Amino acid sequence: MAAVKPLSGKVAIVTGASRGIGRGIALQLGQEGATVYVTGRSPKESDSNEAAQNNLPTLQSAANEITSRGGKGIAVYCDHRNADDIARLFEQVASEQNGQLDILVNNAFSAVNDITKANGKKFWELEPSFWDSVNDVGLRNHYICSVHAARLMVPKRSGLIVTISSPGGLRYLMNVAYGVGKCAKDRMAADMAVELKEHAVTSISLWPGTVKTELVMHNIKEGMFEDYHLEGLDGDDIKNIIEDGESIEFSGMCVAALAKDPKVIKFTGRTLFVGDLGDKYGLVDIDGRKVPSTRSVKALLGLLQYKKTAALVPGFIKIPGWIMSASQSKF
Repeated sequence: MAAVKPLSGKVAIVTGASRGIGRGIALQLGQEGATVYVTGRSPKESDSNEAAQNNLPTLQSAANEITSRGGKGIAVYCDHRNADDIARLFEQVASEQNGQLDILVNNAFSAVNDITKANGKKFWELEPSFWDSVNDVGLRNHYICSVHAARLMVPKRSGLIVTISSPGGLRYLMNVAYGVGKCAKDRMAADMAVELKEHAVTSISLWPGTVKTELVMHNIKEGMFEDYHLEGLDGDDIKNIIEDGESIEFSGMCVAALAKDPKVIKFTGRTLFVGDLGDKYGLVDIDGRKVPSTRSVKALLGLLQYKKTAALVPGFIKIPGWIMSASQSKF
């Protein structure tokens, strides 16, 4: 008789899970036995053809793989720019799962290509609509999803809301709209935690490292980073950093570990780094490599190309979170 998986009986929603980090999180939750609703936009014929030509995964293939790994994958096409579409998603889950929702992962984001194309341009050189491209699905939608999720979780006094963010929430990164959106996500997760804690619902913000998503790897193949510059790094530097990054599933391992932790509420309101969670829960990536923390001095030196110095620094030495925050203080 097969052993019961740790998340059997749990219900999750992972938004933006056709590919990338969302897909990786959904797969890992499914591997642990959860029923996982994965969302993505309804594909146009041109989108489907492009995905097939470039060998990119689809939403339905994500759902199928979740099921093949021992969970139950359910694909729901949802335009996360549309509040009515979002409401229908949660109504479907509530109807099919008798009002149960245990995990929400706010991941949907639609501006990867727009941000790449905007590289090097100042905010006033971009159309004002660039803000919507970055933050309509990337921020506003996360708030709406969290409202609907909380309405299911609070009555049951149980639940985990994970909002995917990045170091762009700490300091300038790429462009104004991106940084403001990431900072707002971190603040949203922290402020939601204040109101949810008395109802035993956990809200955290999660920072992955550099991730080898299918779209980013495809863009590298197409040469889109050749003329790209970021924080003093040229296209070759960025390409090397990405190719040495973590898989799409490592963030999923971290989310699954949090979902299995009976004391997860102790993290509520915090911004968590996947590398730190890897250390805490003893996780390694799917290729067997240990993922360094964003706070790791060793990793930071390596990122800055001080590889010889980095080799001399123990991996466990980390920059305290309060120092990272204080170094960017507005006051």
